[in-house]
Amino acid sequence: MVASGAFAPGHVGELTQIVPFEMVDAALESTTTGPTRVRELPSRVVVYLLIAAALFAELGYTQVWARMVSGLDGLTVANPGSSALAQARRRVGPTPLRELFGLLAGPVTGATRWRGLLVCAIDGTSMSVPNSDPNRGAFYRLHSGDLDSGYLMIRLVTVVACGTRTVIDAVFGSFGVSEIAYAPRLFASLREGMVVLADRNFAVAALIGAIAETKADLLIRGKAGHTMPMIERLSDGSWLSVKGPVVVRVIDAEIVVDTGGAARTVRYRLLTTLTDYRRYPAMELVRLYHQRWEIETAYAELKSSMLGGRVLRARTPAGVEQEVYALLIAYQALRIAIADATLTDPGVTPLRGSFGIAVNTARDQLVHAAGVVAGTSIDLVGKIGAAVLAELLPPRRSRQCPRVVKRALSKHRAKGALDRTNYSSVSISISLCELTSTMAP
Repeated sequence: MVASGAFAPGHVGELTQIVPFEMVDAALESTTTGPTRVRELPSRVVVYLLIAAALFAELGYTQVWARMVSGLDGLTVANPGSSALAQARRRVGPTPLRELFGLLAGPVTGATRWRGLLVCAIDGTSMSVPNSDPNRGAFYRLHSGDLDSGYLMIRLVTVVACGTRTVIDAVFGSFGVSEIAYAPRLFASLREGMVVLADRNFAVAALIGAIAETKADLLIRGKAGHTMPMIERLSDGSWLSVKGPVVVRVIDAEIVVDTGGAARTVRYRLLTTLTDYRRYPAMELVRLYHQRWEIETAYAELKSSMLGGRVLRARTPAGVEQEVYALLIAYQALRIAIADATLTDPGVTPLRGSFGIAVNTARDQLVHAAGVVAGTSIDLVGKIGAAVLAELLPPRRSRQCPRVVKRALSKHRAKGALDRTNYSSVSISISLCELTSTMAP
């Protein structure tokens, strides 16, 4: 069961229940001026084409279209060529996709909380775009020594809910702009009742002050060797200091990873606005900080499971914006489907749902045009959720392998085993990691 007439190809299989016709139409109406007419390729259908293309990153748009209509036996549908599809994408533009992502973005029902706070993380990543003339005027090529990257780069910075890996907000643009310059554009999505985790790159007085103004709390790793004044020493070994205009609590911890061979040790300094040491124990905050790695896993799902490491298709800046928002919409819809399914079993967290299984099942549902319209009874699980629940991932293993450079061209240079090791990716386990709070120097 799909829409009628020229709108019939406009669907993404079962994910259409998460991104329904009414939501797409609302995004189009809020961003379109003047009267619209029903075309052979209506704007609603083009929006779904873009979302479907995010599920089939290896295919061209004509092949994506063929999969959208393959399950519509008996219906008369358009058979556009690549030129017609390109014109339709340009006609719709990026604005409706941005509006649609805004309608979907945010934490989902049942998102994990720690001591009443929604645990979020903020961080950035990069993606490659074609080296076309229009893109060269807007985007940046990575330079490393005497080498240049083969493709232009964009930087994507998001706020992610760690318990579900859903995206709360996102901003992107040229890689030539830093993460900390993009970050303030996300702060409108922060509010009281959140705790935001971030790495050392965000330990900047101006950013800490701006986050504190939103009433959200923060937990950020401090930069090594940075001297901070001591205001008061607390009984648990942590101490109060100031970072710009904000009073922060400083927690020094020593992390030891012993896997049966040579133990690795690193000192952590965490800065937080959660200054009540009785309500927010230091050891729990050190353990909590390791959830920051969930945003890295979310980026891996986005760039590996969906894109397969591929370069984006779009050869113009407007097309890149349109494609990235479509990618975020598809990712968010899949994450919502996983979270809805795991709600049915209180003993299962959304993080145990396989994103790869969700992607492949969603592709199958799209090809068969299955589950486009919900039945009379509401089913939170659906085919995607059922497939995820049938093959849950095992509980998370502790990560203790060093982080290494996987690409020859990288701005990151190895400085030794301890410097390469990203201990924020180690799940805290008494059997693997012994953490001890230390007195401030």
